[in-house]
Amino acid sequence: MRRFASVEEFAAAKGEHLGYSPWRTVEQSRIDMFAEATDDRQWIHVDPERAKDGPFGTTIAHGYLTLSLVSAFMPEIFFIDGLSSVVNVGLNKVRFPAPVKVGARVRGGAELLDIKNSPAGKLSTVRMKVEVEGERRAACVAETLFLYVA
Repeated sequence: MRRFASVEEFAAAKGEHLGYSPWRTVEQSRIDMFAEATDDRQWIHVDPERAKDGPFGTTIAHGYLTLSLVSAFMPEIFFIDGLSSVVNVGLNKVRFPAPVKVGARVRGGAELLDIKNSPAGKLSTVRMKVEVEGERRAACVAETLFLYVA
């Protein structure tokens, strides 16, 4: 994990790749819990028998499940000391170039694209890529927006 002593030190890393989270396995139980929480029980996610004959040969994680892992990956990649709060402001754009098949290992990678002053603090744009081990294409690419308040 990369640790920054202040938001100013973090801002000096603009344009840099910040690192990677550890790998984690996406199990069917996680997919099932996400389906239950979101009422998205499409067979391609929750029916392993039917999914065997589907386009991916197995169940796949929901795109929004993959995106939600970004919140877990970011604090595993970097931390900024001296903040009173961090506010998730939203996203600029999100793409899902490739699926996450059940049992796959994924990790997040972060790049600080931009950081600028705002009335409440520093507003960052961090590109997060969710990579699938052994795959060429990322499963998710998202530009996240976070407000850092010292």
